[in-house]
Amino acid sequence: MPSKASVKDLMKNLPQQGRVEWISVRPGKKEPPQVIDTVVVLANGLQGDHYAGRSGNRSVTLIQSEHIETIASLLHKTSIDPAELRRNLVVSGINLLALKDREFKIGSAVLKMTGLCHPCSRMEEVLGEGGYNAVRGHGGINARVISQGTIKLGDKVEALALLSVEG
Repeated sequence: MPSKASVKDLMKNLPQQGRVEWISVRPGKKEPPQVIDTVVVLANGLQGDHYAGRSGNRSVTLIQSEHIETIASLLHKTSIDPAELRRNLVVSGINLLALKDREFKIGSAVLKMTGLCHPCSRMEEVLGEGGYNAVRGHGGINARVISQGTIKLGDKVEALALLSVEG
């Protein structure tokens, strides 16, 4: 990459690959997540997850493990169980925000970021006082399914080539 690359060019360049560290689905609203090693990605969401079929823009939720550490630190805790954050996938090694407007592959599935995954009021209940604000800006992303497949623990998370950088 040239030293005087434009911001547009820099945004296209995402050589880092992430890794799936944790997977869960929630069978029903307010039910605890079921932690699993493998999940089938259907056209409308994750098999066994109550969000499947409800909103294409929130078919899969992802959070960075590095952000979970930050949230714990903001709450003056040594760690947080990923289940408390109610996301489907915890990944490490890639900046999820760099996936904006991009398709990305995890396992044999292809997803596309649709926006930020903001915290809900349950964070106060689950994480304690200040939980909501600790998660703000660290809640991860929402994604929709582009191509069905399977995701397993340890699978790579890799950005696919940008087709267009318009808008």
